[in-house]
Amino acid sequence: MHTLRIVVAYKGTHYYGWQDLGSNEQKPTVQGCIHQALKKICKYQDCIVSGASRTDAGVHALGQVAKLTVPMDIKPLNLQMGLNALLPDDIRVTQCRACPLWFNPNRGAISKEYHYYFSVGSVANPLLSDIVTHITPAGEPLTCDPININKMKDACQLFIGTHDFYSFATRDASVRSTQRTISQCEIVLSNFSELNGDVYSLRMSGDGFLKHMVRYISGALIKLARGELDLSQISEALQARQEKKLAPKSKAKGLHLISINY
Repeated sequence: MHTLRIVVAYKGTHYYGWQDLGSNEQKPTVQGCIHQALKKICKYQDCIVSGASRTDAGVHALGQVAKLTVPMDIKPLNLQMGLNALLPDDIRVTQCRACPLWFNPNRGAISKEYHYYFSVGSVANPLLSDIVTHITPAGEPLTCDPININKMKDACQLFIGTHDFYSFATRDASVRSTQRTISQCEIVLSNFSELNGDVYSLRMSGDGFLKHMVRYISGALIKLARGELDLSQISEALQARQEKKLAPKSKAKGLHLISINY
């Protein structure tokens, strides 16, 4: 068997996440599409696709990493071109190279980076509706305060460092510890000039992320920016293992897996 490491970019709008559970043919997964394309190239011999991160339904990726195990010796560039010729237009293999048999894309990861994109203009841009979450102020449009980006920036500092993120994650019996170390958490104005600076991104990097962790954090920050939470509540949630969430998790479409480092 031969092993290769690929980097995959995809728009997750029409997929039931990354992981192929093999139980719902009506909802394709990104892993399943790659596996089907790989099987055709390998003439339907046994082959394996294993990914580094199980992105949710509707979540996008620029730098998903996967390991391919194939029964034939094939040049990485040829395999990359073959996969891209067979994959849907919203999935692309951007890198392909040989890797050792022992390489594990999940356990071998040192850090991951996610961006959560959101817009705060009075009208959402329909061209970005699949990849950016549009948020509006709480209350009546004529009387409510605008979205407070500075409050979000202040709150981001609370998440940097090593914390127990139990209060900002979905329960997962397979996870032994809910402690993670976050090295970057900031709000950045994104380069969407056609929106006159209305699109921002929450950028987070860390040694790992729990299930729905970024979406619960971004959900709490959005609620804070709308004046429905205060900083002390977010700080308390980081100190105590709370069962009740501060806010619903934000919409999946704004979340993008940017890179995985080894």
